[in-house]
Amino acid sequence: MKTGIANLPLHYGSAPRWLFEKMTALGREISLVIILEYGVGEYLKKLADPFWFQAFGCVLGFDWHSSGLTTTVCGALKEGLEPLQKDLGLFICGGKGKASRKTPQELEEVGQKFSFNTKPLIYASKISAKVDNNALQDGYQLYHHTFLTTKDGKWAVIQQGMNPSRGWARRYHWFSEKVADYVNEPHSGIASENLNLKFKILNLTAQESESNRTVSTKLSQQKPEKIIHTLKKLKESNLPPRHQILLSDINPQKLEKILLKTYETQPQSFEQLLGMPGVGPKTIRALSLISELIYGTPASTCDPARFSFAHGGKDGIPYPVEEKTYTQSIEFLKEAVNKAKIGYLDKLHILERLC
Repeated sequence: MKTGIANLPLHYGSAPRWLFEKMTALGREISLVIILEYGVGEYLKKLADPFWFQAFGCVLGFDWHSSGLTTTVCGALKEGLEPLQKDLGLFICGGKGKASRKTPQELEEVGQKFSFNTKPLIYASKISAKVDNNALQDGYQLYHHTFLTTKDGKWAVIQQGMNPSRGWARRYHWFSEKVADYVNEPHSGIASENLNLKFKILNLTAQESESNRTVSTKLSQQKPEKIIHTLKKLKESNLPPRHQILLSDINPQKLEKILLKTYETQPQSFEQLLGMPGVGPKTIRALSLISELIYGTPASTCDPARFSFAHGGKDGIPYPVEEKTYTQSIEFLKEAVNKAKIGYLDKLHILERLC
């Protein structure tokens, strides 16, 4: 299930190396405390909660409301927990930009190294990205994808898209627990203070879009000539605006090549159609538009979309990071984790009383 969405202003700065190293250390110790007390499955569940993740980033000292919190926290966790992945049974793949596209390769490598099947995990990684980028067209292009998994198949996804023209980013969270359908109502929560009301949302994951998904899939099974002929006729008509990607943005010649592939493959479900190589937002948008205009199956246009710092913030808000306090926090947690490993849980229980 998708566990939530968060909207954040785009931030192009970077954390200084000394602070990133401390984030890595503190993030590792906090993660170990949680895993020791509640297990790795509960840890993934917490990371899949957009509010908890935001609070976690604040504790680590990052900007409380910027896009950089997502990429930096995920990077710190990947670097900090990588040496412990065998002991924890937790593997973190992907990242920002080019690193995000290496997620399937990294999953395959850890599967071979630690002897577990990653085929369904690679599929989960790919389809969750396809859903948030193509089936939910909300104006944000994905540029960050982190996939966390265990050997027994539990996983979480933290991915983020950007809208540079508006200066905003949107973060999407997924958790493997109770996954029943990737394309029908995967959103179970929203953490959003800034909705893009000017963008005409196309939400093919909504229950109201079920008929549209079905007809779009059937259209993709037809000979391309018929669909392209219909599309050209629609482009000549005077139609009211319906979606942000308009008919004028869709090139029939380019679309025909993709439709030839879908015709030859004959996808049996919208999820299969969505997962096909080459099927992008414009193909999905075109099929959805034709389904609505010709066959009367409308798609949903509803968008499915504060914690204070413990150690200060990178940019000095609400106050500069205090290195001494930060170091003391790391050492306290290290000692608590070390004692917990040999049966002494006093400091962990002190933390519980503080929560």
